[in-house]
Amino acid sequence: MKEERNDILPDPALLRERLANYPQRLITVLSRVAEAQALDFFVIGGTVRDWLLGRIPGDLDITVAHDAVACCRALIAGLGGGAFVPLGCAGEEAGRVVWQGLTIDFSSFRQGARSIEADLCLRDYTVNAMGVSLASLLDSSVVLRLIDPLHGLHDLEEKTLRACPHAFVADPLRMLRGYRLSAILGLRMEEATKAEIAQHLLLIHKVSVERISHELDLIMASDQAHAVMGEMAQSGLLWQIIPDLARGVGMEQPGFHHLDVFHHSLAALGFMEEILAEPARFYPESAMRIKEYVARPGTKVRLKWAALLHDLGKPVTMAVREDKDGRVTFYGHDQAGKELVLNLGRELRWSNENRERVAALIGMHMQPFHLCNVRREQPLSRKACLNLSKKAGDDLIGLFLLAMSDSLAGQGEKKPPTMETELSGLLGEVLTIYEQYIQPALKGPRLLNGQDLISFFSLPPGPLFAKILAALEVAQVEGEVASEEDARRWVRQYLAREQ
Repeated sequence: MKEERNDILPDPALLRERLANYPQRLITVLSRVAEAQALDFFVIGGTVRDWLLGRIPGDLDITVAHDAVACCRALIAGLGGGAFVPLGCAGEEAGRVVWQGLTIDFSSFRQGARSIEADLCLRDYTVNAMGVSLASLLDSSVVLRLIDPLHGLHDLEEKTLRACPHAFVADPLRMLRGYRLSAILGLRMEEATKAEIAQHLLLIHKVSVERISHELDLIMASDQAHAVMGEMAQSGLLWQIIPDLARGVGMEQPGFHHLDVFHHSLAALGFMEEILAEPARFYPESAMRIKEYVARPGTKVRLKWAALLHDLGKPVTMAVREDKDGRVTFYGHDQAGKELVLNLGRELRWSNENRERVAALIGMHMQPFHLCNVRREQPLSRKACLNLSKKAGDDLIGLFLLAMSDSLAGQGEKKPPTMETELSGLLGEVLTIYEQYIQPALKGPRLLNGQDLISFFSLPPGPLFAKILAALEVAQVEGEVASEEDARRWVRQYLAREQ
């Protein structure tokens, strides 16, 4: 371990300015609580790191020698309000105060540490192992010193992510958190830390699934998910969390592809990030609609998961077809992948919505390619657009974003050279047909309903009702019927054909 040190900040006013951004009432009460409790309050961790980076932290992290929960209670009493959330675990005392949209986290020195320097050395990464005295921040006559026993400021300046001693044994989730910090902060993980992660991979299985899933979603929400997932694969940590992805490593693909199954999937994630950043590059006619779609909460993360996992079913459906001159096939991989992702979503404790929507995208991800094949031979029918839009639902646009990322990630010699152009044109045409013909039919009142079939045609309720109404809906979209009278005539003709 490097020797402990306190650094005089090159610009002490910087941290004082950052503290001044918080409500004065909060700072005043914190100072009073520290005095009343006879404790030194230290602002530490991610708060100090973000201050030094010029970022706005999501909370205020404070550590004290002891009695963190009592400090939370005293702060709430002094503020005259606020909610207390217990955070302590495994013998560590910690608590959270939520007040007027702000989060103030208190923790006591951990693992028997008797000084702030010793406590900071027990943190996860050196860039999070810095602190500053709250009293010093508030007293401009005092030379402000950064408490930095592991040289975290130097690592931050060098954009290096370095683990604190024994960090991963103390909490194996820190391995995954390191990749999240790398993704969000743009820090480069040092080689020794990578080697330590590789050494402790199996410890990740001691961590609760909920904590793992939270970190993974934060990675996916960043702009560097592709790069970081690739690094997680190199270390082997990704295989411990999603072992089905490892089965695609080295599994070659014919025709359209130039990469094995896993690296194709990873490349698709990278292209999905590019598409989300600049949709007009890939779908110029539909860019505004895409921006509206991806702005919905959770959409970007679901699309990135769909891109990474879209071929999860290939290893279980891979076959060498002797009747096709030994060609490798993956028939049914979309539906197999859908089931695997439903199971994975349950294991990772995804919400029902996220699990079902990601799995549905994967189950449908070949549909745009099939429509492109049809469209080369004949005009796109309204019926085909209706079927696709009803299957895809709110993720119709997302399905085409997934198809584009899949296509861009496959650059095999048999791939049609105009594939991306075709996908772009197809989405534009599908959306036009949807808005002009399908949406009015689906959102307007039905021309006939089940009761009408009983009243006008004396039909008994049963499976035939659904077939008639579905076919009538297609006829309405295709312009064959436009009124209730048209619909009755159409049903009479339908029943006559079925007799």
